[in-house]
Amino acid sequence: MYNGVAMFNVLLQTILPHHALSRLMLRFLRVRWRPLKAAQINFALRRYNIDLAQAANPEAAAYPHFNAFFTRALRPDARPIYAPDNTTDYISPADGAVSAFGAIDADKPQSRLTQAKGIDYSLLELLGGQADLAERFHGGHFATIYLSPRDYHRVHMPAAGALVSMVYIPGRLFSVSDSMVRACPNLFNRNERVVCVFDTARGALAVVLVGALFVGCIETTWAGVITPPRRALVERTDYAAAAAPRFAKGAEMGRFNMGSTVIALLPRQAMQWEADFAVGAAVKMGRRIAAARG
Repeated sequence: MYNGVAMFNVLLQTILPHHALSRLMLRFLRVRWRPLKAAQINFALRRYNIDLAQAANPEAAAYPHFNAFFTRALRPDARPIYAPDNTTDYISPADGAVSAFGAIDADKPQSRLTQAKGIDYSLLELLGGQADLAERFHGGHFATIYLSPRDYHRVHMPAAGALVSMVYIPGRLFSVSDSMVRACPNLFNRNERVVCVFDTARGALAVVLVGALFVGCIETTWAGVITPPRRALVERTDYAAAAAPRFAKGAEMGRFNMGSTVIALLPRQAMQWEADFAVGAAVKMGRRIAAARG
């Protein structure tokens, strides 16, 4: 599991000034000088074979800076939402590759999620030590999706729900590449992240937006940019039921700057995963990934 190259990468990233580098990248990718902006966008189009025909605005030159291009909206018909009114089915919250999925292991202390083969991590730590929120997913299910630079970078609701809590959790910004996920224990619990918890017709649902190297900016549709700035302590916001934002299945709820990882936490119930939803498989936002049984 740990070869020399992977361990060197982990050690190198341990000493890097993650947040300073990510802030510099954020500024660099928001430069509006037309020649530089055009060069950045054209490089990404070639390097990652991005199909702008699916974008709401297909003209590369129309984006004011690279970050606007990178977080571009898609045409309404580009990502059909599977059974939008069905409360039994869960859809992928993002475009990307399946990193891990399955049952949250309630037989281990604090409940555990799989990070990679032979590596697991604590549900309680993932949720910033919020015991009441962790209890809601004890014995539940999870799906982890990695967004590469070529993917659509807005995050959507796996099911319809009302916002209950949002938790900002400070941390590092290690890369979440496949090699780092397989080599760096407790990676997702070490990185800065934003946890969004919802009430749905079938129980609690959480969408965890995990930051990464050069991904120091996470935002939600209801609160705007959450980070930066980086804070030293966990910050939790609870929403009264009467005033809680409500979202349809497939509604946009957040976005990243550059690629990162989304972890969806699903409630305690019998769950049937789609047959082709497998580790390493590519997924698109809106397609069904699982269905509740019973």
